[in-house]
Amino acid sequence: MEVLRPSLININGRIYRRNVTKEEHYEEEDDSSYMGPPESEDLAEDETCDTNFIEQTDKGFRCAIDVPSVLYKYIIGKKGETRRRLEFDTKTSISIPKQGIEGQIVITGSHKAAVSSAVTRVEVLVESFRKKQPFTHFLSFSLNDPKIQEGFLKFKDEVLEQCSQDHGVEGSIFQNPAKLHLTIGTLALLNETEVRKACEHLQECQNFIRDLTEGKPLPLEVTGVEYMNDDPAMVDVLYAKVNVIDRSDKLQVIADRLVEHFVSAGLMVREWDRVKLHGTVMNTLFRKDSTAEDTGGAGRQTMSEREAFDARNILQKFGSHRFGEFELNSVLLSQRYSTDCTGYYTSAGSVSFS
Repeated sequence: MEVLRPSLININGRIYRRNVTKEEHYEEEDDSSYMGPPESEDLAEDETCDTNFIEQTDKGFRCAIDVPSVLYKYIIGKKGETRRRLEFDTKTSISIPKQGIEGQIVITGSHKAAVSSAVTRVEVLVESFRKKQPFTHFLSFSLNDPKIQEGFLKFKDEVLEQCSQDHGVEGSIFQNPAKLHLTIGTLALLNETEVRKACEHLQECQNFIRDLTEGKPLPLEVTGVEYMNDDPAMVDVLYAKVNVIDRSDKLQVIADRLVEHFVSAGLMVREWDRVKLHGTVMNTLFRKDSTAEDTGGAGRQTMSEREAFDARNILQKFGSHRFGEFELNSVLLSQRYSTDCTGYYTSAGSVSFS
């Protein structure tokens, strides 16, 4: 960590410096009933807890905070070291549910400032390690309309017929036609409570979406392909271009405002100034692992192992390929690694345009 420019964490509008920790040292602890040492008043009185209610009890003060169970281990630490250190430093007692049981972390202490300090430190840990969790859901516009699927399958067949001799071009790197989509943004929703919260926030976006679409589906055309890096001879992702038929920027505005809303709600991390709307049609991450194939399995390559393909002929011959037109009528909260009865990703929530 650079001393003059430390990594910062924004928690409920307050900025904290992030100290370097080693994630691999964290593990679950069986006994969650450890009580800290006697509490004292050596904590700063101005350390307050703005977003969590600290209630006064017969024995002092108490605050319960919602933390997904998958993050408990980071509060506990190796053999309970992290929790004991937090309890010792803040002169509080921290009660954590058993691993795998959703509940609240309860912090108690004789002094309000002590409890507030412990809450803040737990929140810093939670926020820090939350960012390391893989995303579980994503906001999407589905492109799997039957007409678009038909145009995609035609594209795939013709590319394999005319360009299969080009380096890296083979059938397994094409997208599943039933899962054609535009990704708006990704979310790590770590329990059902967070999924419900995300669904509620999606519903809050309905009014501005319908204002933009005038309460009607949005006519789109999917035409042409582009690649994502500088060298067309070494491509990892080829994507279809999607535009509103009337050439307005309504789709882009909806996507950008959705991201703005979910970032403000603390459910999404902003990656770019504007959403890069692209419908992936070929991706080398889909390539079958030859070793897995030999044993009858269909493995996936990792980012470091992926083999690029030569897209020059594809771009020359199919750069203006017409996949088709359709009417987009919803934004979906899609679950990663899932499939519904249509072959698309399972939806946890949705908002319609009409």
